[in-house]
Amino acid sequence: MNIHAIREQFPILHQEVNGHPLVYLDSAASSQKPRSVIDAVKRYYELDHANVHRGVHTLGSRATDAYEGAREKVAKFLNAFTPEEIVFTRGTTTALNLVASSYARSVCGEGDEIVISKMEHHANLIPWQQVAKATGATLKFFPMGEDGRITVEDAERTITSNTKVVSITHVSNVLGVVNPVKEIAAIAHRNGAVMVVDGAQSVPHMRVDVQDIDADFYTFSGHKMCGPTGIGALYGKKSLLNGMEPIEFGGEMIDFVDLHDATWKEAPYRFEGGTPMIAGAVGLGAAVDFLQDIGMDNIDRHVKQLSAYAYDKLSVLEGLRIYGPGRDRAGLITFNLEDVHPHDVATVLDSKGIAIRAGHHCCQPLMRLLNVSATARASFYIYNTEDEIDLLADALLQTKEFFGHAIG
Repeated sequence: MNIHAIREQFPILHQEVNGHPLVYLDSAASSQKPRSVIDAVKRYYELDHANVHRGVHTLGSRATDAYEGAREKVAKFLNAFTPEEIVFTRGTTTALNLVASSYARSVCGEGDEIVISKMEHHANLIPWQQVAKATGATLKFFPMGEDGRITVEDAERTITSNTKVVSITHVSNVLGVVNPVKEIAAIAHRNGAVMVVDGAQSVPHMRVDVQDIDADFYTFSGHKMCGPTGIGALYGKKSLLNGMEPIEFGGEMIDFVDLHDATWKEAPYRFEGGTPMIAGAVGLGAAVDFLQDIGMDNIDRHVKQLSAYAYDKLSVLEGLRIYGPGRDRAGLITFNLEDVHPHDVATVLDSKGIAIRAGHHCCQPLMRLLNVSATARASFYIYNTEDEIDLLADALLQTKEFFGHAIG
């Protein structure tokens, strides 16, 4: 994998920020976009734009072909059984809300359980809170080890015959742990529950096979995997999707309408009312092509190597605490520098051209579990290098020395 050649394809990386070459270490929040994705969206608007599934004219046919072609690419990328199992959404948040509102509210009731973890992003916590409040179901949480891991044994003890839904992140956006979703799915199914997976941090970095995992629903966002913002997808088993009611109503999701009633198209179209994010889907399809050209196994290997390298570099810095497991982790390091607020750390790093994330990362309950109000996070992707991690380590050492003198 030629990292230099890959970096050349990302125009945004070739700039200075605050007088320093940009070091972008915030891909867990949103990845940068390669020229091929930018050009695909530009070309669509310049040559092919029209509404989809409506007109019989040439531009309408081109737009529909591009939109449905992107669905086919995503289906193959995830190894879905059929493209009809892919629903385009605004992203992971919308997809999880769709499953919670349409599926879970119809199957959950008093005495039923919804099982999630304490490491979940708010997008995979709050929808289930709302389902529990609306239906009387109980919200349960997997136990977590000191390093943040959830074991298969803990899953066996937590999921019961009363469990209707299990929903868990594939990769934690704070701890960097990779959860055993395939094994948890098997336990859920043995107990008659469905398995929902938040793949926002996994799909960009590793090979995901939804049939092998046997997930009932799997979600991800395009903007974290080199695609545009405002586009993502929900994978759902066709039998489940076709049994769900839509939660948005309007044009193109209908089969028949009269003045007092209406019926719906089959999935995925019943969930895609109105004019969809066509250009976003086109860009997402281009992002899938880009990642597959590099190879998901190559991406997975590179990001894990960077993460291990970063762990080794940062773990020896006195006064710096890393959260989550050791070197065996996904492509991010979440940390705090003793006596320095994460926002101050991020501000100093930004003055040196280094972009990291600081805050609660949309995981406030997890922050409280870690006994902190916020953390700093450096996250890595296909365009990052070990040299950039060296710059991060040097900048953190300078930050520590600066605030040490200031406090002293």
